[in-house]
Amino acid sequence: MPEHILFLTGRLAENILRKVLASLNPPPFTYEVRDLGLQVAGLMTSETVHRRLVDLSGANLVILPGRCRGDLDPLREKFGVAFERGPDELKDLPQYFGEAARTADLSRYDIQIFAEIVDAPLLSVEGILIRARAYAAHGADVTDIGCLPQTPFPHLEEAVDALRQEGLKSSVDSVDTNELLRAGRAGCDYLLSLKRETLWVAHEVAATPVLIPSEPGDLVSLLEAMDTLAKDGRDFIADPILDPIHFGFTNSLLRYRELRNARPSAQIMMGTGNLTELTDADTLGMQAVLSGIMSELCITHMLTTQVSKHAAGAVKEANAARRMMHAAREADSLPRRFGRELLALRDTSPFPYSASEIAEAAASIKDPSFRIQVSEEGLHIYNRDGVRQANDPFAL
Repeated sequence: MPEHILFLTGRLAENILRKVLASLNPPPFTYEVRDLGLQVAGLMTSETVHRRLVDLSGANLVILPGRCRGDLDPLREKFGVAFERGPDELKDLPQYFGEAARTADLSRYDIQIFAEIVDAPLLSVEGILIRARAYAAHGADVTDIGCLPQTPFPHLEEAVDALRQEGLKSSVDSVDTNELLRAGRAGCDYLLSLKRETLWVAHEVAATPVLIPSEPGDLVSLLEAMDTLAKDGRDFIADPILDPIHFGFTNSLLRYRELRNARPSAQIMMGTGNLTELTDADTLGMQAVLSGIMSELCITHMLTTQVSKHAAGAVKEANAARRMMHAAREADSLPRRFGRELLALRDTSPFPYSASEIAEAAASIKDPSFRIQVSEEGLHIYNRDGVRQANDPFAL
């Protein structure tokens, strides 16, 4: 039996909603559109629906406007059927239904995010915890405690223990083998970054080592370090190091591919900070591209930082990017229509309504409040006195 859906809306959006639903030819369900007596659908709340909705006309699913606020659980309990919010824009309903099975699950991922606190020695233990909690809330799996050269870190062990007490995994990044030993003995989960010459540290502690080349770009030394630990039966992660643009960036990307070809089953890490921190460009697109490269090469560990002001959202963006790329790869698809979290300056459908559709909506306005919409023809501002249109906002 096809699903019968009840769409709740307001007076201004009712006609557009009916047209959009009619464009689903044929719709994969039966449906009813009902105006709840509100002029603007976007002002609907769950409390309004609770008061005004009397019957469902046999519907087994109710779709509310995407901007409807409030808790939907009381509605589900009262009526015994599912209540869902639709997309923010009515014009996205075809995508919402036609690709729901593909776009619904962004919960899975296979890239672990290491979020580095680069100035940890300068912070108190509580300061480290505050930063770690924020990173974890944005999707980080591991808090990386970054040590500083020639900077005392007397509370290193205490910081590792505090993170463990919070249920957070930790890694420690240092060029000082003594600090790495202290961190490993304190119980941290990972050590960054060991070289062929410092592999002895890995034999002293249980933490999983992250290996890097002995010298920049020296893949041979990295492979030798990997082989040594593999013979010893130790788990490890290898990082060939991503270099900044104009300082070996392209060659470093090729090294990741070369490493994957040489060691098909190895765990690999990519540190993204040399690109996101050292390029004055928005980081959203960088995270998407780098996550796509990681997805293709099965690189399952990412080290990211949030130091530069323009990179303040790097962890959250990496979290969105890894989920989108995983979903696209699983669907054997291009990474398109798997959410909008990585779109900021442009949209896939920037002009959902035409000038004629805006004029139609404007004709039903009976109050003096102004509405503003944008179409390919320009800006439209309207109220009960009519529509004004211009390409220059200052002209309005």
